[in-house]
Amino acid sequence: MRHPVLSRVLAALALTVPAVLLGAPAAHADPVSQTSGFYVNPYSSPAQWAAANPGDGRAAAIRASIAQKPMASWFGNWSGDIGGAVGGYVGAADAADKLPLLVAYNLPGRDACGGHSGGGAGSVAAYDAWISSFAAAIGNRPAVVVLEPDALGDFNCMDQNRINERVGMLSRAVNQFRAKAPNTWAYLDAGNPGWIDAPTMAQRLNTAGVANARGFALNVSNYYTTGENSGHGNRIAAELQRYGYTKPFVIDTSRNGNGSNGQWCNPAGRRLGTPTQLGGGAEMLLWLKTPGESDGNCGVGGGSSAGQFLPEVAYKMIFGY
Repeated sequence: MRHPVLSRVLAALALTVPAVLLGAPAAHADPVSQTSGFYVNPYSSPAQWAAANPGDGRAAAIRASIAQKPMASWFGNWSGDIGGAVGGYVGAADAADKLPLLVAYNLPGRDACGGHSGGGAGSVAAYDAWISSFAAAIGNRPAVVVLEPDALGDFNCMDQNRINERVGMLSRAVNQFRAKAPNTWAYLDAGNPGWIDAPTMAQRLNTAGVANARGFALNVSNYYTTGENSGHGNRIAAELQRYGYTKPFVIDTSRNGNGSNGQWCNPAGRRLGTPTQLGGGAEMLLWLKTPGESDGNCGVGGGSSAGQFLPEVAYKMIFGY
């Protein structure tokens, strides 16, 4: 569903995009210009909590400041039939003429070194089949997909055989979206500014097939400021020129309003960042992690499990305390 007026606006905006973004090959159609804005999932965890707790004094703020904002929906081994889950979500967005944000999070040995979000597909073959079904379920409909948070940063506890296995899966995943979801922009996760240096991450991205993706994603589920991520992203993009190309990037701004205090697992005192938008120091600023969803049994989320919605944490994130 193409919107001529929006297309003209986006074309004008493209003239102001930093030069580092302009080297990305336009292999796929533009899903932004095919839609009329970003999709708001009416069944996100904060939306469901607010609907189930209308008398709670925190519900109105959580509904207005979080649940009614465009955020990504995450898909993994909890999603059941992945084709049905992804197809239903993307179909609902397409019916509303909106652009859905999706995160694929199902690599075997997921979060192997972090240890709070373990799981994933049971084997390499199972993952290959899963991600193939994921891409096929999107089909020709417009979408934005971020592939496998932490996958290229989480190497320190892995031997070379496991690393090779992982980058192979990522490279094949990128190719699945290229082949089966031509109106999808796929971004490989590239960690955050406090984790892996730009030359190393560029090398890992190249090995994992970022040349065939739209670009890379930064700060997923983390807290570094947009400025810190923008600088880091531009350094990675410049390093990719060593391999004969460069790429645009997106930044997760869902929880970076107060920046990072050096902790990654449910740190106190964080705040919502800039809501999902085009531009702003990257190709897009996106709410990829749902504010209020726990990082695991740690920090202010003590006693919770990864992905569990914590209304008090969400409420404090609105006001930054």
